[in-house]
Amino acid sequence: MIESGKRKNPNWITLCKIAHTLNFHPFELLLQAGYIDDNDINPILRIKGLDRLSVEDIEVVQNVIDAQVAKNAKKLSEKTEFRMGELFCGPGGLAWGALHAHISSPEYRIVHAWANDFDEETCNTYRRNICPDDIDSVYCEDVHTLDIKKLGAIDAFSFGFPCNDFSVVGEQKGFDGTFGPLYSYGIKVLKQYQPLWFLAENVGGLQSANDGKAFIKIKNDMIASGYRLYPNLYKFEEYGIPQARHRVIIVGIRNDMPFEFKIPSPEPYKNIDNTCKTAIENPPIPATATNNERTRQSEQVIKRLGYIKPGQNAFTSDLPEELQLNIKGAKISQIYKRLDPEKPAYTVTGSGGGGTHIYHWSEPRALTNRERARLQTFPDDFIFEGSKESVRKQIGMAVPCEGAKIIYEAILKTFARIPYDSVNNNIEE
Repeated sequence: MIESGKRKNPNWITLCKIAHTLNFHPFELLLQAGYIDDNDINPILRIKGLDRLSVEDIEVVQNVIDAQVAKNAKKLSEKTEFRMGELFCGPGGLAWGALHAHISSPEYRIVHAWANDFDEETCNTYRRNICPDDIDSVYCEDVHTLDIKKLGAIDAFSFGFPCNDFSVVGEQKGFDGTFGPLYSYGIKVLKQYQPLWFLAENVGGLQSANDGKAFIKIKNDMIASGYRLYPNLYKFEEYGIPQARHRVIIVGIRNDMPFEFKIPSPEPYKNIDNTCKTAIENPPIPATATNNERTRQSEQVIKRLGYIKPGQNAFTSDLPEELQLNIKGAKISQIYKRLDPEKPAYTVTGSGGGGTHIYHWSEPRALTNRERARLQTFPDDFIFEGSKESVRKQIGMAVPCEGAKIIYEAILKTFARIPYDSVNNNIEE
């Protein structure tokens, strides 16, 4: 009942009966569950003879425990600095947004605690840009074998669990795929450390995977870990991001916290020029910028791009027969697709082969990684480690930095009790 969120406080009378039957002290359970710590227990209340407790005694202890739980919750609700841990951290899009989130009460902030990812070059990118003075706090390990208990206590938690099996671009295997069940390691972190809040991110296709059952299961597991959920499908182009990137983001607030998160309104960002042309060209990318090498295009690709107008792809343009693609089945819209300079970019992904690079609106070439990073709102001084192909994948898997910042600032305002413009969530609960 406690884990499901149906009870905020344990029922001491029931707990004593169970404890007496199983021959352990109820305080031990409360300690393990994180409701209290050793300093909270008055030595006088460390009663050994539970079988001799009267109903009146038990009711007194119940009142003490309820008061202590409420006291702890009030104390935690006044916290201003949140140590954040991350699973599946990627190159640091979420982390950058968290560390740069600032509100009118400057004492409220998010700091890095630890992070985990599987890929070494991705971890090196994260270390260099997010925590260069604490590189050992990034655990480059397979999450299947990661010892979660070694990570350390946190106040906040973020995890963009792998989306491969939930994406509508792929086969959408959901839980039947290799990556679908990986969200469960985030659940383990929630149960182990009980952070005050969390942010989970995945593709929009998460809602329909396994006929919608995957999303229901994921939400139920989060609720059972002790959280109220605030899911929403964010369309980042509505928040001034120069990219049509749609992602399901779930913010969770621990049940004992007296806060209700609200979805930040896109209204303050409606007049921002978020065209891809402006993002890439204004200001010009410095000549000394890293990760800006160009991809060499074949003569045939250059010819093909010459027939493709801005916003068109290899299937919607009028290509001569010798330049047409001989592809059976689905005609993916991003194959040799040029950007429309007057609109936000289409979704930046980690792919690049077979014409899936993002292509410039006027020049016959694919975008450089630095140009792709700008569409993901990474600053030019954010340096990606690894080969050009590795960097392309890192950028594609990331959450747009500035988009993440908007959501983290809303979380900080929630805890600081600062009102902000909000909208109703668009995912029905």
